[in-house]
Amino acid sequence: MATKGLVGKALKGWQLYVLLTPALLYLIIFQYVPMYGVLIAFKQFNPVSGILGSPWVGLKHFHTFFDSYLFKSTLTNTLKLSIFSLLIAFPIPIIFALLLNQIRQQFVKRFVQTVTYAPYFISTVVLVSMLNVFLAPKTGFVNNLITMFGGTSVNFMVRPEWFRTVYIVSGIWQGMGFSAIIYLAALSGVNPELHEAATVDGASKLRRIWSIDVPSIMPTITIMFILGIGSIMSVGWEKAFLMQQGMNLTVSEIISTYVYKVGLLNAQFSLATSIGLFNSAINFSLLIIANYSAKKMSGNSLW
Repeated sequence: MATKGLVGKALKGWQLYVLLTPALLYLIIFQYVPMYGVLIAFKQFNPVSGILGSPWVGLKHFHTFFDSYLFKSTLTNTLKLSIFSLLIAFPIPIIFALLLNQIRQQFVKRFVQTVTYAPYFISTVVLVSMLNVFLAPKTGFVNNLITMFGGTSVNFMVRPEWFRTVYIVSGIWQGMGFSAIIYLAALSGVNPELHEAATVDGASKLRRIWSIDVPSIMPTITIMFILGIGSIMSVGWEKAFLMQQGMNLTVSEIISTYVYKVGLLNAQFSLATSIGLFNSAINFSLLIIANYSAKKMSGNSLW
């Protein structure tokens, strides 16, 4: 009877399922079917023999990566870059959305939104090219300002101690406005009567932001933070790879750039797949732990 009830409900809303079909097909074809390729991590993959025809080697490639002299450095660099990015960059869009929400002049608000959203649509290649121009030792305007005030020019793109700073700050500039959209959407759902009542009671603007706006968007903040922790090992390789120089390689070589070099440049497909699987397993574990912890502490979670 329960099955008939489910079928009946599905038949009544068949139009919705038709609309859902393209999204389901996309997930199945591009997200689930490629999981079959994970078998490459446990085989000595040969493109001629194919996945099934290649010999099974078990955990050999995992041991190769763990025993590599680059394992510790790439893992450390990935964790440092991800954790610093999360801790420093995560609160910025929240603060920006709270401040932008206080602007009452619509023209000014739209102008600020447009200016801050625009960098998000700049490609990674163009962004890194801009960084090379802006931070050039002799002609970049940043170093020109430094020398103008009596300082010494710095080659930011080569010095290893500046790599993470440039990476994180440029990421904040590029993604701050776009990341704030979801928080602005959450703030739009705050009941205006709460602010009116708080104003009557004499609450300042800062107090109203802290006591009304922040608690209202806290579920959204929690979910976004969980997703951030769940992707802490998934640092985009394009930007890090383009920013790599021979002198900053000690801090710029992360797992994703190492996988690119091993898999595509050196054609070690099995080793690259095993490293990628190891990376995904850590992300999945962190996501489960973060979701469980958030649910216990705040009651908000992904599931």
